[in-house]
Amino acid sequence: MFHIVIGLLIVGAGFMTTWKSEWLLRNFGRVSWAEEHLSYEGGTRFFYKILGIIIIFLGLFVITGIWSDILNGFFNLLGGN
Repeated sequence: MFHIVIGLLIVGAGFMTTWKSEWLLRNFGRVSWAEEHLSYEGGTRFFYKILGIIIIFLGLFVITGIWSDILNGFFNLLGGN
């Protein structure tokens, strides 16, 4: 049950990151990498929106319980047992 609460908090953080990308831009400034590589799509605003969507997916992974399966698979790729 606790993983559902944590996952919902993560999804909420991702939603706020996506929704309030302009606020993030004004308060944290521009990301130089995003301005250089994503300038056609919107630069830093686009970067914050993509980051928020990734955070939402991570929260959904935590809610559904597949987060541990993903981590185990990743570490097995790196040579873990």
